[in-house]
Amino acid sequence: MFVKYRHKLKKLVRAMRVLMLGWELPPNNSGGLGVACYQLCKALSKKSIDIEFILPYSADHDIDFMKISPACSQDVDQIVSSGIAYDSYKYIYSDGSEKFVNIYDQQKAYEHAVAKMIDNTEFDIIHAHDWLTFRAGIKARQSTGKPLIVHVHSIESDRSGRPGGGNPLVREIESMAFMIADRIIAVSHLTKQAIAREYDIPPSKIEVVHNSLDLDMVEDLDDSNAYRYLTRMKQLGYKVVVNVGRLTIQKGLPNLLRAAKIVIDKEPKTLFLIVGSGEQYTELIDLASELGISKNMIFTGFQRGKNWRDSFAIGDLFVMPSVSEPFGLTPLEAAGYGTPSLISKQSGVAEVFHNCLKVDFWDVDEMANQITTVVRNDALRDELHARSLHEYNKLSWNQAADSLVEMYNQHKFSAEVYA
Repeated sequence: MFVKYRHKLKKLVRAMRVLMLGWELPPNNSGGLGVACYQLCKALSKKSIDIEFILPYSADHDIDFMKISPACSQDVDQIVSSGIAYDSYKYIYSDGSEKFVNIYDQQKAYEHAVAKMIDNTEFDIIHAHDWLTFRAGIKARQSTGKPLIVHVHSIESDRSGRPGGGNPLVREIESMAFMIADRIIAVSHLTKQAIAREYDIPPSKIEVVHNSLDLDMVEDLDDSNAYRYLTRMKQLGYKVVVNVGRLTIQKGLPNLLRAAKIVIDKEPKTLFLIVGSGEQYTELIDLASELGISKNMIFTGFQRGKNWRDSFAIGDLFVMPSVSEPFGLTPLEAAGYGTPSLISKQSGVAEVFHNCLKVDFWDVDEMANQITTVVRNDALRDELHARSLHEYNKLSWNQAADSLVEMYNQHKFSAEVYA
């Protein structure tokens, strides 16, 4: 009997088909979720995993390692994403009319569209990313009986910046999905603990699969940096501290600005480059003014491509002060573009990235102390980066993909045995 099942298990590895439910992929992504989904699927495709990725919008992603399908209603020709995860979507109907749909209605429309699409889709496993796709995943599981794996890149308390906080509707969706799912994937032990604490889920049901970085996606830098003003200021002896990410309460930017005030008082030739957009954009500009540090602060808004890459490269130090960061890819990206990092201890990446400075998000004085130490000491900056780059060069999604393939096989095998 064991030989028979072992043969069957090998067959499953070769023929595994995954219905992947995700909310975004590059270049129509607002942050790390889309990047993580892209790189994870790319790694899985190299292990004979056949993926159909269903998105809530229409776009040309120029991806050849998996099938990408938009979840459109029958009378909708196209759904256009703004590239901001929590913004509205534009529906373009077959008669040429247009309609804007908010994030909650879009999530419901996605659920209904996926329910219709699975009638013509063959798959062995349902893999859903974050709350926006969880209802669709639950519906697919109920309709087909296929195992459901929910992948948690963040939970609502992370996004609200406090335990027990956030939108009750989102929390209800997360709670329901965690109870119904056959397996839960958390991107860090920090996130696993939060799921168990916030939703009373047995830790044994939650598997930690850390994010990583696909080094092939890191593009070479140009000879000249896009930030010419900062380049010139560095020639005059200024140092640059960088943050890249969404400007939301989860990211802890007010504490970084308060730390910046302390740093600038000690080292006036320090500039802070804040790259990103979000609901705190205006609030942070006002706070910089209140603190009297506006002339040392540069807010660029959302950036892509060369400007995004050069944001990391121009820095002497990258700072990620997140209140609660389930993982956090940006310190790894910073290492690849030549900049050492100071990261919050309340982040998942702190579990796997060792050659960086770490601080509690709430400890403004210590944050300022560590920033000041780096901007005063070029040798320390260079040593930190050399060590982080050595660690960076070993990064790969391969281990994460191996863990998922094993999980897929276990659940598909169990489902068929007990069917």
